[in-house]
Amino acid sequence: MRHQVATLLGAAPAIIAALASAKASPLTPKHEAGRCAFRGQCGKQSFFGKELPCVDNDVAKDPDAELRKELVDLCGAEWNQGPVQSLKSELGTPNTLIGSCPACKHNFFNMFCKFTCSPDQSLFVNVTDAAPKNGKLLVTELDQLISEEYGTGLYDSCKEVKFGGANSRAMDLIGGGAKDYHQMLKFLGDKKPLVGSPFQINYPESYEQPNMGPLDMTSKKCNDEDPDYRCVCVDCPAVCPELPAVRKSGSCHVGALPCLSFASIFTYSVLLFTFAASVFGHVAWRRYAQHRVERTRLLHESSHSDDEDEGGPVLTEAMRDRPTKRYWINDRCDDLFYRLGHTASRFPGLTIGTSLLVVAILSAGWFKFDLEKEPARLWVSPSSPAAQEKAYFDSHFGPFYRAEKIFLVNDTQPSGPGPVLSYETLKWWAEVEKSIAQLESKTYAKFLHDVCFKPMNDACVVQSVTGYWFAKGGVINPKTWKDDLRQCAKSPVDCRPEFGQPIEPSMVFGGYEDDVTEAQAITATWVVRNAEEGSFAQLAAVDWENALRDRLLEAQKEAQDRGLRLSFNTEISLEEELNKSTNTDAKIVVVSYIVMFIYACMALGTPFKHIFRNPALLLVESKVTLGLLGIIIVLMSITASIGFFSWVGLKATLIIVEVIPFIVLAVGVDNIFLIVHELERVNMSCPDQMVEERVARALGRMGPSILFSALTETVAFALGAAVGMPAVRNFAAYAAGAVLVNAILQMTMFVSFLSLNQMRVEDHRCELWPWWQIKKARIHLNGSNGYVGGGRVSEIEEESFLQVFIKNTYAPSLLTKRVKIGVVTVFLGLFAAALALLPAIEIGLDQRVAIPDGSYLIPYFNDLYDYMETGPPVYFVTRNVDASHRKEQQEVCSRFTTCHELSLTNTLELERQRPNVSYISSPTASWMDDFFLWLNPIYEQCCVENHKTCFAGRNPAWNTSLYGMPEDEEFIRYLHKFLATPADDDCPLGGQAAYGDAVVISDDDKSVRASHFRTAHTPLRSQADFINAYSSARRIASDISKRTGADVFPYSVFYIFFDQYLSIVPLTAGLLSALVGIIFVVASVLLGSALTSAVLTVTVIMSVVDIMGAMAVFGVSLNAVSLVNLIICVGISVEFCAHIARAFMFPSRTVMESNNTTLRGRDARSWTALVNVGGSVFSGITVTKLLGVCVLAFTRSKIFEIYYFRVWLALVVFAALHALVFLPVALSVAGGSGYVDPESEGTAAQDLTDRRWRAIRVHDNSDSEDEDY
Repeated sequence: MRHQVATLLGAAPAIIAALASAKASPLTPKHEAGRCAFRGQCGKQSFFGKELPCVDNDVAKDPDAELRKELVDLCGAEWNQGPVQSLKSELGTPNTLIGSCPACKHNFFNMFCKFTCSPDQSLFVNVTDAAPKNGKLLVTELDQLISEEYGTGLYDSCKEVKFGGANSRAMDLIGGGAKDYHQMLKFLGDKKPLVGSPFQINYPESYEQPNMGPLDMTSKKCNDEDPDYRCVCVDCPAVCPELPAVRKSGSCHVGALPCLSFASIFTYSVLLFTFAASVFGHVAWRRYAQHRVERTRLLHESSHSDDEDEGGPVLTEAMRDRPTKRYWINDRCDDLFYRLGHTASRFPGLTIGTSLLVVAILSAGWFKFDLEKEPARLWVSPSSPAAQEKAYFDSHFGPFYRAEKIFLVNDTQPSGPGPVLSYETLKWWAEVEKSIAQLESKTYAKFLHDVCFKPMNDACVVQSVTGYWFAKGGVINPKTWKDDLRQCAKSPVDCRPEFGQPIEPSMVFGGYEDDVTEAQAITATWVVRNAEEGSFAQLAAVDWENALRDRLLEAQKEAQDRGLRLSFNTEISLEEELNKSTNTDAKIVVVSYIVMFIYACMALGTPFKHIFRNPALLLVESKVTLGLLGIIIVLMSITASIGFFSWVGLKATLIIVEVIPFIVLAVGVDNIFLIVHELERVNMSCPDQMVEERVARALGRMGPSILFSALTETVAFALGAAVGMPAVRNFAAYAAGAVLVNAILQMTMFVSFLSLNQMRVEDHRCELWPWWQIKKARIHLNGSNGYVGGGRVSEIEEESFLQVFIKNTYAPSLLTKRVKIGVVTVFLGLFAAALALLPAIEIGLDQRVAIPDGSYLIPYFNDLYDYMETGPPVYFVTRNVDASHRKEQQEVCSRFTTCHELSLTNTLELERQRPNVSYISSPTASWMDDFFLWLNPIYEQCCVENHKTCFAGRNPAWNTSLYGMPEDEEFIRYLHKFLATPADDDCPLGGQAAYGDAVVISDDDKSVRASHFRTAHTPLRSQADFINAYSSARRIASDISKRTGADVFPYSVFYIFFDQYLSIVPLTAGLLSALVGIIFVVASVLLGSALTSAVLTVTVIMSVVDIMGAMAVFGVSLNAVSLVNLIICVGISVEFCAHIARAFMFPSRTVMESNNTTLRGRDARSWTALVNVGGSVFSGITVTKLLGVCVLAFTRSKIFEIYYFRVWLALVVFAALHALVFLPVALSVAGGSGYVDPESEGTAAQDLTDRRWRAIRVHDNSDSEDEDY
């Protein structure tokens, strides 16, 4: 397009004067008013050249009447005689580009009209070079003087004028993208015989020639007070209204700190200072009181210190604090699980058979198993706005095209990145592109030409640096390639590729400042047609992309041999690489199960010291079958859950396949330890009871705890299933099912096996060969099935090292006053620090993390962020806005005086002017404005009917007020014609290529159903950029809809993947809050105390917040994957805490009354809870999870390492610390009243304790502590 603008410089001089003398004498000797410098047309300098003017320093001649009229119509005043028809023709092209801005058009036309036809031409034009032709001299070079004021005014009036069809500025076409008027005039004056000025025109800033100077001309401003010259907002920012400021979310800061961080740090600091001050004040007051009151001092000296009291052995104190109340829900639960355990133990065959049958029935759904692989359907709900808008866009405008892109980078040298281009590299890359054009797909035998996108002609859209040499037949000159490249980058319109659209340097170069030959990277893009999924066209495109991938993998090796690096991506690459990660860590899963099995066998079996005393015990007490059964039950629960949800049609996802095995393993194995350890305690306290009775008692005690943790975990996951995001919803459903089935199987099938195993042990039969009785492992029996005095009883009564440590050292030390104060201070400090870190958590999921290590896409995404200089296109779609009506036309147009001040295109232009906020960088391609401009009869070659210009004699005439412009059926008729007209040199406004798919006309040809307005984002170099760009587009569309009443939404190909992030923060907060509320309610019901439930809930909150703080430190972003992890963290944190909280509320009477410290009340019950289940929480929950997490450290998957290993490691550490350190302290301070534990009644140990208690009561009349237990 731009070469037509430049050719007017050749036509204008060609219409002027002839040269008057040879080079030996001045060509323009006389510079005076009324005298020319050149005139007429005297021939061509070459066969392909244009007509050149003759040197002529003669006196100007007056035009005749007809010529005068034409000059007035074209230039607006009277001028010297000149080739008006040629000038009029050559000004036609720039008129189509800048005609929408009257000031720019006036200044541009005025300059060339005066240059061509001014009677005082010699005063500001001096011919400096000429060539002889048929006895005359042809002008080959001249100087024209333009004042700085006029040049600046010309440039300023034109620099923001837009050419919508190309999403660019008109200055890119008429001025070569000039940054000031000097560059603009230089571009216009440079000699370009074929596509520009036929001779050189210089615009010197100063001139010493006597009697010469710039012509006195006054430029018009684009915001001129005269409405005849005033331009619209799109072309003149000075006339634009100001948009309201956009308040950035999360912009609240106190200094450099976010408000939340500041508030957290400040609050903790104030509390810490207040606490320290109160402690010091209390100490000072005590010292002061001691000096004043001797009696108090003496009493103080004669008494023991608090710490001494807490350490002194008083055997009877704990017995005073036994809870006496009963909680009916707990009694019912205890009774229920007692009966369940008794039934499962009494009928093991029936229980195991029924369990296997139910699992088999549920697993039958595997035949309908289907894995969802499409990323768009994973992360966005079909009912979400983004998914519905994508479906709307695809159905009305066609699926977005497929882009195949490469980066060629020179960063392999030890010295660092350097220029990538050389003649050899260009030549090699041209050969690669040629081979790609000839590439044939394997299955459908398709070539690039068969599948590519062809918007203008029969040529494929290939945006590559080699396209600059298309006009030269693709021949790259080894001597001039740098100059050629610089010139093409400066004026892309002069070096258009085969498909006809100029290639901007930002599209093909990266990592450069001014000189494109120094670019560190080049990029090439092949644009392929897209079609509906599963269609032949789509399958053919994918097939060709597979062939392209193989060729580019070969090119990678070729580039490496040249010391370069090539990265690439095809449209299908991301989905293929994501799916490759499915089995990447299968070995890790297997190893984790093996490690868990080995640990279960070791931890559940007889202690090693007993085996050393009697090695035969290893064959009886190893508990290999129980460990193996625990793993099998985990696998059965996973199988049943997947089968059931596959049956109901809920597709599995990669997260389900990769994560569920870990989750259920971590949760499922824990309960085995709790049940087995409890059975061992029951064996000691009730040795005379039947095995079925003991197993029932064990399940009766631990069943409610398992119910509590399993119920909260299941509800937590089930709540996650309410989320619309398929990846989260499906995972939550599968996880909830697996956890629920696992808990049920553990309390039925595992209990049956446990009873069988206990019978085998008591019958001294071999673990793996039960038909073999090991006599050396025989334990003395009393004729019944109970244990009596002898070696075995002494062995059993010897507690493990961990139990002894907790009972005698850890628990008493933890519950001293000073330690409790320190614990609360430290944990509140951790909580405050984690809160302060929450704003540092980034949002998003980097693609480089989601794909496997070693994928060829990782370097591509690195290069995309580092070297891509253009942003993705974005479309603002109008839905059910019938543009055939005037009201709707005014809602979307911008170049006419009656358009709404904040219409769609005006708003987009205003947003483009603040790219840091809007992330919009390109002018808007407005089909509505270009359509009405195309109808303007001054563009004689645009709208033509029956060999006549449309609207030429229309009444009312075409005007900028839209008065009398087409509406209804007439609008549709001309619109069809506009959309079928190709853009060419005669009329760049044709809409076929630019808008052919931008407008959807109804089937009855009476209305416009939908249309879109195209612009582009700024370069997006991070996840935050993509999220902010999407959020900004949503805001802009919403503002347009509110202001105009039109239904507008934004669409870009990446939006659907980032839709989740607009709601991820409130969604996370809502889900976690709901989970916390559920935990509180469930805990209150099952524990019977709002106080204890509140303490438990606060502990879980602190644990999860600390984990989120660790996410900020470890660089874990917030997204659907980490949201799932946080849901998991809530559930597992409850599991860590639930058993201790329940043991606190229902303390084991036997354990509590073995307390040999002076701990009383809540302290005594906290001690009892730690002694009773603390060991199981540590060995059965903490260690098992830690082992599983440590295995993940060896994963090859980045997503596993970052989102699972790091988060779960933080989960295990913080949940264990809060459960085993903070929770007992918090319960000892603020826990609720306790209840009688039904399973502590009626045991042999309890009978002995009761007798001791009655004896003590006779001699002890002291009052019990006035405290609510």
